[in-house]
Amino acid sequence: MKFTQHPLSAAFPAMGADDFQALKDSIENIGVQNPVTLLDGMVIDGWHRYTAAMELGMACPTVELGDVDPRDFVLAQNKARRHITVAQLAMAATAVYRWSAAGRPSGNSAGPAELKQPEMAKNAGVSVRSLRQAEEVSKNAAPEVIAAVNRGAVGLEKAAKIAQLPKEEQAAAIAKPVVKEAKAPDNDHKLDDAANTIRELSSENEQLRDRLAVNQM
Repeated sequence: MKFTQHPLSAAFPAMGADDFQALKDSIENIGVQNPVTLLDGMVIDGWHRYTAAMELGMACPTVELGDVDPRDFVLAQNKARRHITVAQLAMAATAVYRWSAAGRPSGNSAGPAELKQPEMAKNAGVSVRSLRQAEEVSKNAAPEVIAAVNRGAVGLEKAAKIAQLPKEEQAAAIAKPVVKEAKAPDNDHKLDDAANTIRELSSENEQLRDRLAVNQM
């Protein structure tokens, strides 16, 4: 029986050609050592193992996903991958949690309205800032920008800024350097320093008045 890749598995970038060939060589020598995991008749984990085994015409053991949240499962299985970047992981996490609106999460899993960004970021192993940038890119970036992030060619910070441009300008902006905004003067910090100085001078004046009063007694 042939299987297709589950959308949650497909949210993560494909393995590089060299790594896939190394995996294929290993499977040719010793077979598939870890069964691939199935959900709803699709491969949710182990897609590269399954593909390599099929290309070699070898058997591939399978197991069904247990009573766990499929989103948490795929994040846990993929966030420790050696060659996945923070940007790719954050983009994948955004897609994974978006799936729950149309997918079939388990009964004890929280929907997107209940699961807050800090918890989502923790589950994915990324910062809240990275997750927010990934959401900005997913919602507003042109397909060329999203593809560049997913293949590791563009970072999230740059992609999030590009996503704020008109769609027709975004593809050309991928190759341009990011113009860093000049930091505004920290007026609040300066006001705090001034207030501290005034308090110190006032305290010194009070000490001088006390000394003069003592000397005049």
